[in-house]
Amino acid sequence: MTKRNTTSHPLTTLQQAILNVLWTGGPATAETIRERIATKHPLKDSTIRTLLRRLEARGFVTHALDGKVFVYAAKAPAQSVAARAVRQIIERFWSGSVEQFLTGMVDEKVLSAAELKRLAEKVQGKK
Repeated sequence: MTKRNTTSHPLTTLQQAILNVLWTGGPATAETIRERIATKHPLKDSTIRTLLRRLEARGFVTHALDGKVFVYAAKAPAQSVAARAVRQIIERFWSGSVEQFLTGMVDEKVLSAAELKRLAEKVQGKK
């Protein structure tokens, strides 16, 4: 069986919902996660566990044993995962050019010139 690259695929809506639970509430069991997303995503316990296994295989979550129960935790902070997702978008649509990406964000009025200026000032402050 060949191993596929599991880190390059974007997160699904359900995977994102699970990570959001872990980022906002900290470590949790599969049952707790299922309960917290049940209003928007009513799923069976086995489905949650499958999603958690996949997230763990991709390096997004980790687990520890508490008695006989797995307690899951996010392995990377939300900001890091978001930055990785944006990097993938930049690679796909702008051949890796952050400048083209930001120009497109301004052109499409997602990012204002004032916001872009504040970002430039922040970058200058990091130098």
